[in-house]
Amino acid sequence: MPSRLAEAYALLAAAPHVPIAGGTDLMVRITGEIGDPPERLLDVSRLPELEGISLETGELVIGAAVTYTDLRRSALCREHLPALVEAAATIGAVQIQNRGTIGGNIANASPAGDILPILLATDARIITGSAAGERVTPAAAFFTAYRRTALASDELILRVRIPLTPGRETRFRKVGTRRAQAISKVVMAVSWRDHGPSAGWSDVRVALGSVAPTPIRAAATEAVLEGARPSPEVVDRAAETLAAELRPIDDVRSTATYRRTVAARILHRILRDAGGW
Repeated sequence: MPSRLAEAYALLAAAPHVPIAGGTDLMVRITGEIGDPPERLLDVSRLPELEGISLETGELVIGAAVTYTDLRRSALCREHLPALVEAAATIGAVQIQNRGTIGGNIANASPAGDILPILLATDARIITGSAAGERVTPAAAFFTAYRRTALASDELILRVRIPLTPGRETRFRKVGTRRAQAISKVVMAVSWRDHGPSAGWSDVRVALGSVAPTPIRAAATEAVLEGARPSPEVVDRAAETLAAELRPIDDVRSTATYRRTVAARILHRILRDAGGW
């Protein structure tokens, strides 16, 4: 349990460690349910460099050890990215929200990670660090395979930087077996820039979880919405495109057909709400 970042970097460089902060997935790691059991754990919960939520040069900056409860209580998050607050409220129960962290959600790289589609939809950047220095990876390039990331073995996730682009709107929706304390069957974030009632949307992002081995962007669906506004015809076409674009699997939580159908309906509802009809 290092108290200084340099100490944490030295330990990571000396031998493989699994960093933990809240430790909410620790037991399933130890039992080998999500990968090989860790031989060494590195508790980063006392590193002040991983704390805090701030606004810096037009970006929302969130420390890796910030908990879901911190996100829910943050005035900055509620003002600038309420979809992130909404997503944090869907994760587990209060006990999990009090301990689980945004950095842990990113590092676990579960395709069902509820925060991750928001990071993709907002063009977030993941800041990692090691004894060699810091580096920046776009969220779109960070999740490389099922539960695999671009994080090197001697690195820690330090913080997330989310650009606050003027005119950008972000919406979030999760569907699970229950209304609360459920792993998502489909989770989605949709983001766009609105230039006024007479102009089409731009920089459209449609990001999803639980429908592929990693969180993904739906490029074909984004192309349908780019430059358009959510008219009934556009919304129908976008939903149809998304259903055709996705290639989910059947698993213990849901079927591929259900996921395609529900993803299309979630998108349809988000776009209808955004269009005011």
